[in-house]
Amino acid sequence: MEKKYQEVLSKIKQADSILIGASNGLAISGGIHIFAENADFIEQFGDFCEKYGFRNIVQGAFYPYPSEEEKWAFFSRMYAYFLKNKEASPVMKDLYELVKDKNYHVVTSNTDSHFTLAGFPNERLFEIEGNSRYLQCSSGCHDQIYQGDEILSDMARNQEDGRVPSQLIPKCPKCGGPMQVHVEVDRNFLKGEEWQMSFQAYKDFIEKAHGKKLVLLELGVGARNQLIKAPFMNMTNQEENATYITLNMGSEVYIPEEIAAKSIGIDGNIAEVLHQLVQLK
Repeated sequence: MEKKYQEVLSKIKQADSILIGASNGLAISGGIHIFAENADFIEQFGDFCEKYGFRNIVQGAFYPYPSEEEKWAFFSRMYAYFLKNKEASPVMKDLYELVKDKNYHVVTSNTDSHFTLAGFPNERLFEIEGNSRYLQCSSGCHDQIYQGDEILSDMARNQEDGRVPSQLIPKCPKCGGPMQVHVEVDRNFLKGEEWQMSFQAYKDFIEKAHGKKLVLLELGVGARNQLIKAPFMNMTNQEENATYITLNMGSEVYIPEEIAAKSIGIDGNIAEVLHQLVQLK
């Protein structure tokens, strides 16, 4: 295995550009599992589970709550759970250590804000499905998202019987209507100016990497997440000097025959793999 790790490190060292793609598998390795009915979920959301019948955080995010008080009770508690330590997890610290001195960019479908906690600057980060610490107008009456830390923290602290007090519920500063977290849970998700600028920076990075030594580092991206996986595989196939590196578990380490000669797959716990890479670096 160490030989494969050395190969990965060599590719990273030689790379002109590194494009990081991250999804749920990376979050899971850092202790956040939004698809699991595990002990953490029961401890944090057991009352919601009992009341509404959903079995994981994802189901809770898509649940049609009967009131704003109940909706914000869930989303503020989700925010508090994601950011409970207010510091980067060891796996995110190791990832940052691995690439911090390189020319890199990140695209992620994770909404937990852990890249920001680890020191990844916003200009190098495309959060394709949003970030749970930001708010937007539910009707999209205007093109702006708002920092929600103080509001969400306040609601998370002040809950009773799975509801937040009505006076704490945020209202759109423009139309006075309801707001929601800036996460893609419905068609109201705002792909406004900030989202478009992040998307453009992602595309610009790819364009500038054309023809150069490019590493596509895919972390915990499942087969169903084609928002990230398909472009990464296509770029590997099209770019002569590209290397596709995927870290995942079991059958999720899938490499098509077309790009096998330009790919490295490592089956294992992503946190442990990244830590080993940093140690060897």
